[in-house]
Amino acid sequence: MAIPPPLSTPRPATPSAAAPPVPGTCILYGADYNPEQWDPTVWREDVRLMQEAGVTTVSLGIWSWALLEPEPGRFDFSWLDEVIGLLTDAGIDVDLATPTAAPPSWFYAAHPEARLVEADGTIRNGGSRGICCPHSPAYIEASARITEAIASHVAGHPHVAMWHVHNEYGAPGGDCHCAVSQEAFHTWLRARYGSLDELNRAWGTAFWGQVYSSWEQVGTPRHSGTALNPTCELDFARFTSDSLLARFTAERDIIRQYFPDTPVTTNFMATNCPANDYWRWAREMDVVSTDYYLEAADPDNQIWLAMESDLTRSLAGSQPWILMEHSVSAVSWQPHNWAKMPGEERRNALAHVARGADGVLAFQWRASRRGAEKFHSAMVPHAGPNTRVFREVCKLGQELSQLDQVRGSEVRARVALLWDWNSFWAQDLAWRPSILMRHREQMRRVYEWLWHRGTTVDFVHPEDDLSRYDTVIAPASYLLSQTGAARVTAFVEHGGTFAALPFFAVVDDEECVHEGGAPGPLHKVLGLRVEEIRPVREGETVLLRRTGSQSDTSAPHVISRLWSEDLRLEGAGAEWVADDGPTPGPAVTSHHYGKGKAVYVSVMLEPDGLATVLEPLLELPVDRPTAVDGQSSDRLETVTRHATDGSGRSWTFFMNHDDTPCHLALSGVDLLSGEYLTASSPTVLPAGGVLVVATTAPAA
Repeated sequence: MAIPPPLSTPRPATPSAAAPPVPGTCILYGADYNPEQWDPTVWREDVRLMQEAGVTTVSLGIWSWALLEPEPGRFDFSWLDEVIGLLTDAGIDVDLATPTAAPPSWFYAAHPEARLVEADGTIRNGGSRGICCPHSPAYIEASARITEAIASHVAGHPHVAMWHVHNEYGAPGGDCHCAVSQEAFHTWLRARYGSLDELNRAWGTAFWGQVYSSWEQVGTPRHSGTALNPTCELDFARFTSDSLLARFTAERDIIRQYFPDTPVTTNFMATNCPANDYWRWAREMDVVSTDYYLEAADPDNQIWLAMESDLTRSLAGSQPWILMEHSVSAVSWQPHNWAKMPGEERRNALAHVARGADGVLAFQWRASRRGAEKFHSAMVPHAGPNTRVFREVCKLGQELSQLDQVRGSEVRARVALLWDWNSFWAQDLAWRPSILMRHREQMRRVYEWLWHRGTTVDFVHPEDDLSRYDTVIAPASYLLSQTGAARVTAFVEHGGTFAALPFFAVVDDEECVHEGGAPGPLHKVLGLRVEEIRPVREGETVLLRRTGSQSDTSAPHVISRLWSEDLRLEGAGAEWVADDGPTPGPAVTSHHYGKGKAVYVSVMLEPDGLATVLEPLLELPVDRPTAVDGQSSDRLETVTRHATDGSGRSWTFFMNHDDTPCHLALSGVDLLSGEYLTASSPTVLPAGGVLVVATTAPAA
């Protein structure tokens, strides 16, 4: 089979050491700064404290539209000029924002038609945050006007080091169902399908008599009596992502007229924002950035922090990226807002850096006294600088300044997980075999298993080149296009190891079930077909045993739940079988194809079950060292960044998330303490501790 070309627009290339994508010469450190919330007498104190904390960069102006343009077409930059001047004098760079995430009250009053309309017809009013209808001519014109006004006013300013367009596109929402959006959807569909006949075919409108005879009859997927056309819903998700991206690129292109060499970005929410296809978005960024907030109720939140970082790095094409927002301690918008423990913020920040971040910024600099987020933590708490939190902020700033040599380096992984927003949108639509098979839970189970075993991973789009990996795993690939299938086929043919988990390759990119059922065009690669999906009743479990172990009472057994599939083997061999449940028989299979191997897991397994079943089949690397006492804690996070200049230098981050110390045999220099470490003298990494060990590869 011919190997298909990569996606039409290439991902960013891995940077050279001389031209990292993150601006400046150091690890960025800072926060959102909102001086407009404070009397000008506070500004000089803020800048003094920023210098004390080691702040290098602040994001400025994100919520300032009403102050910068108090009336349509009348601008006031006096306060912005003063603040930028204070920061410039202190040597602090500005990540200057376009404030288009929060239109002024005068805009909503003058243009009520620009308000976003939800699927049930509810009109989203002003008084909060979030985008208007992204297709509103009034909003588009006003956004362009304020963007050009700011960019032209500060054109050439040397301390405007980066541009920050809008804020968290798609959170909250961005899918609009107003009349203007209906027309925009028609335009998008015409470009995608060319004709109404082709749309009717792709959407399968013969089902339920939904056939369209004119474009005016085609609507956005608004609330109706029961389930909607799933391909229409999938296309609307694609359309919404493209519509929001168009707003970003419009503002970016205005900025580039005045700042052609200054990087422009917008802050993603990589694992937590379902509205955007960030693979497409990342190709439009000069530098990729993301916001990540810990899930306070989850005791394993360091795992999801790592997942966010790995995904963001992957979106950046393995280039360094920026953590644009995180919380210094508690957030204000979760049901129960747990504050970080002493030392936790340091460990969190350095964990992001370990996985490729060249910038760590927080929301926000000084805790607000008014407004909806006044209980959100900040670098300067309500109680002021004479606090534990601010002392830790200053210590972290000093430590990050010792890591400047790490800047521009890369994380390398030999294992990848397939990640595709198109598949996720489709998998989570209504009327699937089980709502308990949502993509997020499937991804998290697999990532949790790999994190605990100490395997560093990338994420990759199924239509990209997979050949740089040894092993590729598909935890939640319900939708797989023909191009994606060809990529997987070529990967296995050329010697790769591929593993797919349940509900795999069921539909194509038109949300149409593959001919012959799952796994569609990969049935020869996997050596099987799925005859029937048979969910397990809630509360019931299925016992799996290794093939040939019926008489071996000591052989491991695995418990699965919720899901099973009736497999017809067509060359694959059964590695594990189900003894009971809806489908006794083959449950986990392997198949040699070409020079490689393809594994299929047809049941739902928890992380420990995945470890038992898949580790003997996949032979994955472990990137965590064994302690000198022969023990290896699965809560010791270890990640290495490598120089890209051919010097062989590397920096390994060790983060002990356990409540007991680790004893390690390490050689190199700990950049945080300056201590020289030797393998002959065990290094003690205390509970909650972090080491960053610099090493140089021996000469050949």
